[in-house]
Amino acid sequence: MNTNLESLNPSAFWKNFQLICSVPHPSYHEEKIQNLLMKFFQDLGYNPIKDEVGNIMVSKPATPGMESSKGVVLQAHADMVPQANNDTKHDFVNDPITAYIDGEWVTANGTTLGADNGMGVAAIMTVFESKDLVHGPIEGLITAEEEVGMGGAKQLKPGILKGDILLNLDSSTEGEIYVGCAGGLNAEITMNYSTEPANGEAFNISVKGLKGGHSGLNIHQGLGNANKIMFRFLQNAQVLGIRLASIDGGGMRNAIPREAVATVVVPTDKVAEFKTLAENFATIVKSELAIADPGLQLLVEAGKADEVFKLDDQHKFVNLVCGFPNGVMRMSNDLADLVETSTNMAIVKSENGVVTILCMLRSSVETAKENLADMMRSICELAGAKIELSGSYPGWKPNMNSPILNIATRVYKEKFGNDPVVEAKHSGLECGILGAIYPNWDIISFGPTILGLHSPDEKVNIASVEKFWEFLKSVLSNVK
Repeated sequence: MNTNLESLNPSAFWKNFQLICSVPHPSYHEEKIQNLLMKFFQDLGYNPIKDEVGNIMVSKPATPGMESSKGVVLQAHADMVPQANNDTKHDFVNDPITAYIDGEWVTANGTTLGADNGMGVAAIMTVFESKDLVHGPIEGLITAEEEVGMGGAKQLKPGILKGDILLNLDSSTEGEIYVGCAGGLNAEITMNYSTEPANGEAFNISVKGLKGGHSGLNIHQGLGNANKIMFRFLQNAQVLGIRLASIDGGGMRNAIPREAVATVVVPTDKVAEFKTLAENFATIVKSELAIADPGLQLLVEAGKADEVFKLDDQHKFVNLVCGFPNGVMRMSNDLADLVETSTNMAIVKSENGVVTILCMLRSSVETAKENLADMMRSICELAGAKIELSGSYPGWKPNMNSPILNIATRVYKEKFGNDPVVEAKHSGLECGILGAIYPNWDIISFGPTILGLHSPDEKVNIASVEKFWEFLKSVLSNVK
């Protein structure tokens, strides 16, 4: 396993990314990466500021002859999504990420890599470290808690940053420049349940082997959702009199769930039928997902349970999860192949008499997002569940006449010989929030190619990182 990222080009960039990987930085536990960044900029002679929510801001003066150029804000976020394979023992709060070179890619050992958005942070570090770049006044903005509701961006104070242009470095396909994105909303659904003594044979059911992925970027790909698959099976198996003891599915609200585990109790005289049903169900769903998500496994193993849901509560819960919408709700009428509205059933969990369902709602149309929330509210009311909606953030409306977009598209073609793709994306970026706080900003977003975001399959293409870096340098030198 080759972990010497500094051997790659550009070496200064990869050195800084490896430094980021050496410090744990999952959402809500960003103190170590924030301390590292503050020291990094201070050691270079800058005076970084960390605000009360953890956003870091730092400025670098223009190079000689570029003093009159418009100011550019380089923006990324410090936190990463913590996801690991079941067979990988990793403490995201205390353990570093083991990044290594795998052919044309850099990936991690059984965990998310943190290229989202370590690539953007490393780019900012390298710009501030470099002594030979040509640029006007530059500010760095590294936000906190992006992956869990964009808390840092929402609480950024107006008037602190002086730039005219925002370059968001949180995109994931080299050769594409983004000019718009969806807004988002969190839904937390809870429902109480009562239990009674178990009577029968207990089994643990596992849905695993799915790809997972980013609930915005990958939602249109027809991937399996472990929670929806699990409850589809439970719905089918209820005819055998199975009783649910517990459920734990998914890990992060903005990640398509790859795995779910349930414990059920089966009447002793129905065990053989139950196992046959599980085998047949797995065959059916594997066939349905054969192209999009072929790794599905449904495993049935001996388990243990002393109590189960009371039957009426179980029926309400299973019907609620089965009835909830999931996936793409509507495609955009304005932009080809763009998802307009979607929802992801990210987490389903039972504990101490309460079931909790966490969903991520996205839409580039604010009223459509609100309508989806109303739909889920109605379903909850019918099921006797409570729903709380929080963390709403706006979408980012495209500006095809953007001056920085014109500069970036011209520079890209001059440098690489072809036009970049200019489009909006369904995943959430902080641009809409930041643009509302600083309405004068002219904004675009770009980055290197990263696959498998928000999953342990995350990897970043090495060649694309070099192109991303060269493009960023050229854009900075062409801003006047």
